[in-house]
Amino acid sequence: MNRRTKTALLGSALLLTVAAAAGSAGASAPDESKREAAALTGEAKLYRSAGDDITFSFDAHLAAKDKADPTKATGTFEWSHYLNGEGARAKAKVDCLLTGGKVAVVSGVITSSDLPGAKGKRVGITVHDLGHRDRLGYSWASTGTPVDTKDLPKCVGSAPFEKVKKGTGDFSVTPWQPDL
Repeated sequence: MNRRTKTALLGSALLLTVAAAAGSAGASAPDESKREAAALTGEAKLYRSAGDDITFSFDAHLAAKDKADPTKATGTFEWSHYLNGEGARAKAKVDCLLTGGKVAVVSGVITSSDLPGAKGKRVGITVHDLGHRDRLGYSWASTGTPVDTKDLPKCVGSAPFEKVKKGTGDFSVTPWQPDL
């Protein structure tokens, strides 16, 4: 076999190898058209030096077909806060979900709670998904209780100032990618 034929065969083999690798990489890549537009999921406890038992859990989703309107998000989130046997819990129906990078803001209206006056109030929570020790903030941080929050708009939370207690869970944020 002459040198020119060997070079042509080697080049062809190389092209076939690259084409096959590209084809299999494309086949294993996730289909972005089937991915939900945004999500906030997971459960974790917050760290408090006084020993408060504070748990937040999220199951909030924005379908791909609704990616232009974060107020079409669905799901629920709930939380509880107890210290020395006293406290309260609440559950809210999601009415908005915005995510950017690994930060999510979710809001919803409280549908059940053992905190008097909380049912029917809108609350907002911000989560920063750091992958190891996430952070969280809530709309009633400045008022002390969701009951005292007045006329909160959808998708409003506070800076994520609280830390998740190590080893108690994790939150996961799927970044929103709106058409701009």
